[in-house]
Amino acid sequence: MTVLEPGPAMGFFTIELAWLVGSEGRVVAIDVQPKMLQALRERASRAGLAERIETRLADQDRLGTEDLAGKVDFALAFAMVHELPDQQRFFEEVLATLKPGAKLLVAEPRMHVNAAKLEGTKRLAEKAGFRVVGEPKVRWSRTVLLERA
Repeated sequence: MTVLEPGPAMGFFTIELAWLVGSEGRVVAIDVQPKMLQALRERASRAGLAERIETRLADQDRLGTEDLAGKVDFALAFAMVHELPDQQRFFEEVLATLKPGAKLLVAEPRMHVNAAKLEGTKRLAEKAGFRVVGEPKVRWSRTVLLERA
């Protein structure tokens, strides 16, 4: 299994995802902050998971995931979509990485994203080619589970 995690910061979820994908899987963690990626690599190494996690430095305006086209089984965008200057482009880039039927979970912090903002995010995701398949409960978050059609 291949998981894409844009905006992992220090890898709070990345480490757990690496356990879940197993020894044959990988997590591709992409961030714009080199310091966060370095901290993530150090945490992964201490956890014995460095071989399952690939870190990448993103450009300010794009993920740089062309080589992952159609190869990703699941993507997690946790508390980061609301910070993006171009959410539409983000959704288009993530969609291109996903296999048909693969899912993207977007979870945004309630304190930063109200219900109306999340509805706008959903519309942009649908415009990019996703369909909404659920709204799982995640503490302190507003969520939407999206699927590549």
